[in-house]
Amino acid sequence: MKTIAIEIILEDERKMRADLYPELAPISVQNFVNLIKKNYYNGLIFHRVIKGFMIQGGGMFSDLSEKETLEPIKGEFSINGWNKNTSTLSHVPGVLSMARTNVMDSATSQFFIVTGEAKFLDGQYASFGKLSDEESLKVALSIENVKTAIKDFYEDVPIDPIIIKTINLI
Repeated sequence: MKTIAIEIILEDERKMRADLYPELAPISVQNFVNLIKKNYYNGLIFHRVIKGFMIQGGGMFSDLSEKETLEPIKGEFSINGWNKNTSTLSHVPGVLSMARTNVMDSATSQFFIVTGEAKFLDGQYASFGKLSDEESLKVALSIENVKTAIKDFYEDVPIDPIIIKTINLI
């Protein structure tokens, strides 16, 4: 299967490498790649961290202000009528998936990295990539262990911001 390699570099220089799967989720991958090419993710944070579940980022700055809203994309998952190769990338540790609201076609830039078993999300969220090595998974798991709090009405926010320096195509 064809993949697109990326690297998420955090402000503290830790890195997570991942492979994106355009054959499984072409709309999500193209959207993510386009945002990477525009340096959209530079300076944003992982703003939601739930131990044993996932780390979510790609939409907020460290002061919890939101980056401008983008045009939403089609949700590529089975309960939304998407059937092209669905359910072939289960929500297991290391998987990248598009975050969304309760509206199925509401994903824009926010994504999450699964850190625990979350197969209950299969068919309901567009999984589009996976961390490519053990070291990258260790970084994600270290993020899930940070202390969190409720800040400005947002739950599960890291007390010390986890800042994305950049995401690069490699």
